[in-house]
Amino acid sequence: MSRPVFSFRPNLKNPEHEKAWRLLMEVPAGQRNQYLVDVILEKEERETLRKLIQETVREELKSGDMERIPAWEKEEIPGQMLDFLFQMEQE
Repeated sequence: MSRPVFSFRPNLKNPEHEKAWRLLMEVPAGQRNQYLVDVILEKEERETLRKLIQETVREELKSGDMERIPAWEKEEIPGQMLDFLFQMEQE
């Protein structure tokens, strides 16, 4: 059985295609097939992880068991620290 063939013909007027082509050309010629395989599989893994996180967050929000944590209160920066930073900036 012969190996499948895929032809990639980027439209270099499209900025995304041009960037993808540039990145692909930075990969050594003998490693491009593996690079494409790695990138495709990594994208699939990220999408699977995104869906899992989204589903988990949705379930947690539905259950209402999440503990509410108060937002951090803004801390005022002491005047001495601001003076010190200003002096450092002037040097």
